[in-house]
Amino acid sequence: MCRTHAQADVASGVNVAARELLPTNVIPRHYHVTLEPNFKDFTFDGTVVIDLDVAEDSKSISLHTLELDVHSATVSSEGQTVSSSPKISYNETTQVTTFDFDNEVPKGKKAQLEIKFTGQLNDKMAGFYRSTYKKEDGSQGLLAVSQMEPTDARRSFPCFDEPSLKAEFTVTLIADKNLTCLSNMDVSGETEVQSKQTNAAKKAVTFNKSPLMSTYLVAFVVGELNYIETNEFRVPVRVYAPPGQDIEHGRFSLNLAAKTLAFYEKVFGIEFPLPKMDQIAIPDFAQGAMENWGLVTYRVVDLLLDEKASGAATKERVAEVVQHELAHQWFGNLVTMDWWDGLWLNEGFATWASWYSCNIFYPEWKVWETYVVDNLQRALSLDSLRSSHPIEVPVKRADEINQIFDAISYSKGSCVLRMISTYLGEDTFLEGVRRYLKKHAYGNTQTGDLWASLAEASGKGVEDVMQVWTKNIGYPVVTVEEKGNNTVKLKQNRFLRTGDTKPEEDRVIYPVFLGLRTKDGIDESQTLSKREDTFKVPNNDFFKLNANHTGLYRTSYSPERLAKLGEAAKNGLLSVEDRAGMIADAGALATSGYQKTSGVLNLLKGFETETEFVVWNEIIGRVASVQSAWMFEDKAVRDGLEAFLRELVSAKAHQLGWEFSEKDGHIEQQFKAMLFGSAGLSGDQKIIDTAKEMFKKYMAGDRSAVHPNIRGSVFSMALKHGGKEEYDAVLDFYRKSTNSDERNTALRCLGRAKDPELIKRTLDLLFSGEVKDQDIYMPTAGLRSHPEGIEALYEWMTQNWEKLVEKLPPALSMLGTMVTIFTSSFTKKEQLAKVEQFFADKSTNGFDQSLAQSLDAIRSKISWVERDREDVASWVKENTKSS
Repeated sequence: MCRTHAQADVASGVNVAARELLPTNVIPRHYHVTLEPNFKDFTFDGTVVIDLDVAEDSKSISLHTLELDVHSATVSSEGQTVSSSPKISYNETTQVTTFDFDNEVPKGKKAQLEIKFTGQLNDKMAGFYRSTYKKEDGSQGLLAVSQMEPTDARRSFPCFDEPSLKAEFTVTLIADKNLTCLSNMDVSGETEVQSKQTNAAKKAVTFNKSPLMSTYLVAFVVGELNYIETNEFRVPVRVYAPPGQDIEHGRFSLNLAAKTLAFYEKVFGIEFPLPKMDQIAIPDFAQGAMENWGLVTYRVVDLLLDEKASGAATKERVAEVVQHELAHQWFGNLVTMDWWDGLWLNEGFATWASWYSCNIFYPEWKVWETYVVDNLQRALSLDSLRSSHPIEVPVKRADEINQIFDAISYSKGSCVLRMISTYLGEDTFLEGVRRYLKKHAYGNTQTGDLWASLAEASGKGVEDVMQVWTKNIGYPVVTVEEKGNNTVKLKQNRFLRTGDTKPEEDRVIYPVFLGLRTKDGIDESQTLSKREDTFKVPNNDFFKLNANHTGLYRTSYSPERLAKLGEAAKNGLLSVEDRAGMIADAGALATSGYQKTSGVLNLLKGFETETEFVVWNEIIGRVASVQSAWMFEDKAVRDGLEAFLRELVSAKAHQLGWEFSEKDGHIEQQFKAMLFGSAGLSGDQKIIDTAKEMFKKYMAGDRSAVHPNIRGSVFSMALKHGGKEEYDAVLDFYRKSTNSDERNTALRCLGRAKDPELIKRTLDLLFSGEVKDQDIYMPTAGLRSHPEGIEALYEWMTQNWEKLVEKLPPALSMLGTMVTIFTSSFTKKEQLAKVEQFFADKSTNGFDQSLAQSLDAIRSKISWVERDREDVASWVKENTKSS
């Protein structure tokens, strides 16, 4: 699964005994699932026939169901009926239905369970659900689509809904003759049937039997669909979309998919085993995308790309999502974790593979440079909170599982893989991956199985080194003390953003790969494997740890060494990754009290000659993190920080300009766009005036007046410095545009308007029905950029809490994301107390982790500001012209 932007923006040992698992008396081998969706009353009728191996003498069968009405069940064994009306009971807590019968089925026999049932074609984007779209004539169209991961196959049909209980699936879909039916496999046949619902003639489309797979990968779609196809790969590859979407916008993803499948076959050493690969754009979709085997489902904006209406960053996101989902076809689908605590094996690897393949396909994008300011920082940020969790996280119940689809499973997981691939060498790493996939194809694994294959390929003790990283929360900060005589003393301690690590939280000793960069190159051979140790550095007064930031740790240098590294950066001795990573480390260390914030601001000031997009991205990001911590502080200091950012970026923004041409490279486009937006939103008057002028022309109908790369910035400036007229124009644009990317941009910007009446209108959109549930986090984005918006968001949450929980059930992932958005921007003790008090008497099941992480983030800002309030105020006074 690929996370949404919302999740991306926010935010020990295998204990089998604690898991809520089904009884093991029977084992599913094959399902024949027949479903008929009813678009009138939003239900579906279903029959499932499950072939079982009987592992113990059995008088009952238990499996998962959720929001299904079971009408009848029959148990038979080897052609004989055992029970035509077993006693049926349901446990709501565990979501388990049990069928009890009098005649025992002996161990070693085959059994068959047939169940007839009805389900809800719900609007919760989970299980078998309905998705709506606008047709070209303005009327509403409907699709029946599925999303099973992690535990929603049980909403679609009764099943053994655990990843290790793999079976083969035969699917039959009954639908009106004009509708397209899709599933994981290709069609084996089609017959005419009489519908029980309408008595009319319909078609029953049966698909070929699937390979062994987990229930969470089963998929079906029924609806009006258009498609494009390519035969550039060994099997047919298609992109589908509902009417109203320009199917040609799927061309980029279609061609990329065909090339990527061929590339992964070569890299992983195993052919893609299914007879076709479909990718489909779904108008209502809670995640970014889902890797269902042979039928990958996507948010519209993550699959369809209108290169005329979308900027370079959107293109990169689409490429990354497509390559992420296709990596899963091997890593996750062919070889699957045996339980959800191994989720990182799927998501960490698919994340790593998407960056790896993107780098091969688009070397000019320099994605490994971006990785340091994107994936690595996301991992280090979340993992610096007390309320983080290990990569291998023990999960017991269904409502806990959704919470681990986060930056630890995805970003930290991929960073650990990148670290081990650097340590072993890429070729050896990939050889280990090939062995792992071949050995466990169609089976289930634990993390140790991957380490064993990598150890076999490399001859190194991989597990000893790596399990420390996957079984523990957090990571170290390495403090560098220079002892003279070319010697440094290094000491590692657990890094917490709140800066208050207790001795009992600091017991883990990590194997820290030093990656020592000197003028002679990079020495990858040395590891800090105890609390502290001394190391030799060459006598040339230039060294830096964690070359290219492939290691998962922060480095704390003395202010003198940091100043020298700043000079080394100017003299070309540091890579782009080194410069960006060094700034990120310095910023994070100020947050936690290892360094003064003034020291970081001085370091940033010294980067005015910097030429690289990625480094500027991190510079701007670090100033923004100071601004967000100081959000509720004295206005003069806040204005001073804004003036500092303006002074940093304006000259560069004007130098690069904001005209875009065919000659601009992918990175240059993003660089120009970022500087234009940053300078304008921090008060560069010339850029603000330019943006207003562009906005006026654009809204008057001249769509060439604003380049897609800067559309968001232009809208944001118009709203920040405008009023009702600008707000109405953006809202009207949202309502009239048919392009998902354009509509999302408009939604994300609306909250920039600070007028109380306009803030209220933005918040009213959340439940208006005008914004799809999948997008309700978007209007909140702009509101988080100013104190008035942050306060209003929280107030709105408290007033609408019951309705919010009803709309976004806690067992699904969106509620946790929204809780983070509504609460985590606070920075003061009294605000923290307010949040704690609000949730004190509420059940937080399903989002307790998101809430804990939000509260930790607030605590971190409180301690940072209390520690450095005077430091920043006096620095701002001395260093900015406008304060």
